[in-house]
Amino acid sequence: MRMTPEGHGTGDVRVPRLVGLMAVDARESARARGLVVDAPGRPDFPHTVVDYVVRQYPQPGTPVPRHSVVHVWLDFVEGEGGGGVREPRGPLPPPGGPRRELEEPGAGVPLVVLSSP
Repeated sequence: MRMTPEGHGTGDVRVPRLVGLMAVDARESARARGLVVDAPGRPDFPHTVVDYVVRQYPQPGTPVPRHSVVHVWLDFVEGEGGGGVREPRGPLPPPGGPRRELEEPGAGVPLVVLSSP
């Protein structure tokens, strides 16, 4: 492999900026430069479309060998989720319990005043 003056092989490509792109666009942008994109912990990543890239490694502009893997982390589109599971989960609380509002603490208790001689 022939080396350039910067010390990088001629087969190197620069990592594109993927942060802010939708998953589908990030994959295409990387593929156009001869890179592969992977999302750790997201086995559904090859089918993910609208989640946005919020972080990447290596950083944009880093020279890497062609066919290298760029790791990305995704999040939902702003305003479209990320709040967790919303359906009820078991076990439900037992039936019964207090049916009325409790009085303020100390209500109905005589006030004791201490005085010194």
